[in-house]
Amino acid sequence: MARAQGRYVCGLDAAVDVVGGKWKPMILWALHDHGTLRFGALRREVAGVTEKVLNQQLKEMEADGIVHREVYPEVPPRVEYSLTGLGETLNAALMPLGDWGETFMDQIVANKTRAAESALKKGVTGPAPRVSSKRNNKENPAQEDAA
Repeated sequence: MARAQGRYVCGLDAAVDVVGGKWKPMILWALHDHGTLRFGALRREVAGVTEKVLNQQLKEMEADGIVHREVYPEVPPRVEYSLTGLGETLNAALMPLGDWGETFMDQIVANKTRAAESALKKGVTGPAPRVSSKRNNKENPAQEDAA
């Protein structure tokens, strides 16, 4: 999803272009948590992503220099994914955002639930708000790194 050079209006615009979307942050966290992963293992770590979407996201992240793809000349071929140095710095930049989400997760869920219930009472229909996601039984990766 790389834009042409010079097309960003600010640094945040550039960062969001690289990490934007539902799955890229989850891919970053999975590669940060587990290091190098094969495609199937990465797909299991990013619950809910389809094979097609994961493949597309990985290609975009590779083009942006965030993910390294290593193909081994074996039969059957073995492909592994890992974060580049640039990907590690992006992940470090996202850690405070992850901390914020962890801190306020219950409040966010309550607000989304309350908004959905209010919309139902008013007869407003639309997509249901997403109030939960896959959470590992581990500590927040940002907290592990801070220790």
